[in-house]
Amino acid sequence: MSTTLTSVEAMAQAIVAAHRTTLALPLAPGAVAPAPASDDPVFVAALRAAHALGFIDADALCVARAWAHRARRTGQLDASHWPDEPADYGIAPHPREHAFAPCPEIGLYAVMPDADWTIRMARAGVPTVQLRFKSGDAQAIRAEVRATVAGVQGTGARLFINDHWQEAIDAGAYGVHLGQEDLQAMTPEGLGAIRQAGLRLGLSTHGYAEMLLADAHHPSYIAMGAVFPTTLKQMATAPQGTGRLRAYAALMRDTPHMAIGGIDLSNLPEVLSAGVRSVGVVRALMAEPDLDAAVARWKAALTPA
Repeated sequence: MSTTLTSVEAMAQAIVAAHRTTLALPLAPGAVAPAPASDDPVFVAALRAAHALGFIDADALCVARAWAHRARRTGQLDASHWPDEPADYGIAPHPREHAFAPCPEIGLYAVMPDADWTIRMARAGVPTVQLRFKSGDAQAIRAEVRATVAGVQGTGARLFINDHWQEAIDAGAYGVHLGQEDLQAMTPEGLGAIRQAGLRLGLSTHGYAEMLLADAHHPSYIAMGAVFPTTLKQMATAPQGTGRLRAYAALMRDTPHMAIGGIDLSNLPEVLSAGVRSVGVVRALMAEPDLDAAVARWKAALTPA
């Protein structure tokens, strides 16, 4: 038993040492490592390591399963190589049946609070836009969605509607975007209606567990964040940073994806270096005095050299 414990501890320390500088986030005060659901030494070691690196429990369990699966598949533990094979996380191969309609590379993605802002972005040349209109007034929501759909026509912009999926279907939007809470509140019938109508589906994620849940619905794209601190909304998870973004992008390489959260032109090179080519932007565009020029700069920065 002591030999096993020493081996487990040594493996955990090796994993932490190899990835501390790129993946570690501060542990939450009083955080306790989740109890292992397996006596597989690699699983136990990876679970301890993921916890020590600051992964929340649900994500730490996903990571531990992937480490254990890869060790069984390869017959060895390579502490220096963070798991990034989709099959080790249980991700289904592509192409898939019953997938939502695909969309081309997202590129610059402006997430806006109302119809006026969304239409302005589309007319300034932003290729993908999202209306994220928050209201409890069903009539106001319907009017805002219809106004946005009408306003972006002829611009070439792909319009996603956040949350209000039935209104998006009725108005003929390009797609629907759902956050994690919205996704969990959706019925199979609702998701089926979006798919049947031919609308694209985008899903927000904030770590491994949410990525795997989102991917299981075969969406058109996955949004990964928040990368950097943002004051625009209260986040349940800490900013993930570009080290984790690189790991997420590698895992989701076969699924269209984008990064979002606190991204501006000053930190965009860090995001691009993580292997992500599409980004969601809010404040960085709304604050620009010359929107057309700003959009041109962003599109140039996102264009591969």
